Amino acid sequence: MSRFSPLVPYALVLPGFLLAAFIVLWPLVQLGIISVSEVNRFGQLRGFAGLANFAAILADPEFTAALWRTLIWTVGIVFGALLLSFPVAMILHRDFYGRGLARVIIMLPWAISLTMTAIVWRWALNGESGMLNSALRALGVLDANVPWLAQATTAFPVQILIGILVTIPFTVTIFLGGLSAIPEELYEAATLEGATPFQAFREITLPLMRPFLNIAIVLNTIYVFNSFPIIWATTQGGPANSTDILVTYLYKLGFAYGKLGEASALSLVMFALLLLFTLVYVYLTTREDRHVA
Repeated sequence: MSRFSPLVPYALVLPGFLLAAFIVLWPLVQLGIISVSEVNRFGQLRGFAGLANFAAILADPEFTAALWRTLIWTVGIVFGALLLSFPVAMILHRDFYGRGLARVIIMLPWAISLTMTAIVWRWALNGESGMLNSALRALGVLDANVPWLAQATTAFPVQILIGILVTIPFTVTIFLGGLSAIPEELYEAATLEGATPFQAFREITLPLMRPFLNIAIVLNTIYVFNSFPIIWATTQGGPANSTDILVTYLYKLGFAYGKLGEASALSLVMFALLLLFTLVYVYLTTREDRHVA
């Protein structure tokens, strides 16, 4: 029995690995089959279509527009959340009266359904009776109501701001974990050496927080890239498809237009884009760490 003991850990992990592989790989295989098939709107395969579905989505101007919009959406929310979450985490990491309550308040939005949050924002941004218009008119900022979600110039920026707000709690949680892992002795030693708070932040906090920054960037990018509820609950991609991102465009292809073959092809394209981003980012960060070491 002892000669087989090195295999025991692998045997224990194997069932979970096989289950995870089945959950991930089986849908990918099915998407691959549908994406190269001619499919009617009821999901019945009519024959082999080759790369026609991929060619159709790549030739669609709506795909190109949704792709660029998705890039703006993802970069804007991820880096906006990073910039706001870091100082919030730094404040919540300090010892002050009521810190526990402050942490709970910051985390509360994370516990609320994203769809419900988006619906509440849709009510608040209503062009006629929304709370935002009422507040701004009462303060004298506006003379007339603004249809925030009914015009392309304001709808998408407002949705990005909502995305930043709902991403902050998760990002703050990651940063709080990273800040808690930094030994206080390092800051005490830096103070004894005459370092200013900014120097301590630059030389101690930022370098030691880099792994947590990488985790926040990768996880938030995957999450935001595939985020559906905010845009769908507020504008459903309107007005005139001006707020469509890839995931809402995918939903319309599959369930509104009945183009299941093209929707499957688009799903694989989105998966490939996320996989490529993750691999490239992890490679660049690990290469930088190796050079530093």
